[in-house]
Amino acid sequence: MIFFLAKRIVLMLLTMLVVSIILFAVLEVNVENLATRVLGQFATPIQREDWLRDNGYLRPIYVRYFEWITGMLQGDFGHSTRFNVPVSEMLWGRLANTGLLGLCVFAVMIPLALTLGILSGMKEGSSLDRSITFVSVMTTSVPEFASAVLMSAVFVFALGWLPGTSGMTQGFNWAEMVLPVAVLVMYGFGYIARMMRASMAEVMHSAYIRTAVLKGLPYQRVIVRHALRNAMIAPFTVIILQINWLLSGVIVVEYFFAYQGFGALLLDAALNVDIDLIMACAMVATVVAVATQTIADIGYTYLNPRIRFS
Repeated sequence: MIFFLAKRIVLMLLTMLVVSIILFAVLEVNVENLATRVLGQFATPIQREDWLRDNGYLRPIYVRYFEWITGMLQGDFGHSTRFNVPVSEMLWGRLANTGLLGLCVFAVMIPLALTLGILSGMKEGSSLDRSITFVSVMTTSVPEFASAVLMSAVFVFALGWLPGTSGMTQGFNWAEMVLPVAVLVMYGFGYIARMMRASMAEVMHSAYIRTAVLKGLPYQRVIVRHALRNAMIAPFTVIILQINWLLSGVIVVEYFFAYQGFGALLLDAALNVDIDLIMACAMVATVVAVATQTIADIGYTYLNPRIRFS
């Protein structure tokens, strides 16, 4: 087990190193474009060259990469040209906001999806199974921007029950969290429910489940202690991958509801070619993606002990 963890950590570090090199090379290859963005399109070539020299962009790229990666390891992510503040001052607050949004989404989506998936898989082919499958497919087929518009039209303009934006300008307000959470839950729970349903249906037809039932074990005990653990292996992967989706894939929802999160920050950085902010956001997303995949691999060993010896 220790060797397995050490191997995963080494692979994780190597992946982040390769991504950082590629990211830095791609974004830093055309530094003149950055000078034009900062100084304006009417700046003279001499002004742009002076700005690049004063900010250290005319040095060899490997020197700049080493300074950037060591600074990032020390918590220095550079300076945002869009907001004119250190990147770290904005990054962690926005990341915490998206973390809160993701926590609320997970608190609703995961129990709902697993419960519906288990019920559907236990009663495969029944009217309940067909109803849950229909709802899951329908909600997953509707993109976030469409469901956001639909929910806003109903609950904001028609009924007036909820605020239309989630900017939290007057401080934190749970009412402003309802629509973003509802949109993300509606889009994400169906896929997990379908995965849980397929996995549960397969497990329920297994020989050891039939044997346990024929031996007279209580049906609830068979489901909870024997079927559910093995059925969770495939949905566990999907659930872990939702963390990456909630981190950087909620750009549409955050931007639509003016929610000050990580996705909206990444979009602002991309639209304004804020190099330091883009690189910081990309590296954070990479760390989260690699870390969650490592967590998934470790989780497999507890859900299925046979993986430890393969």
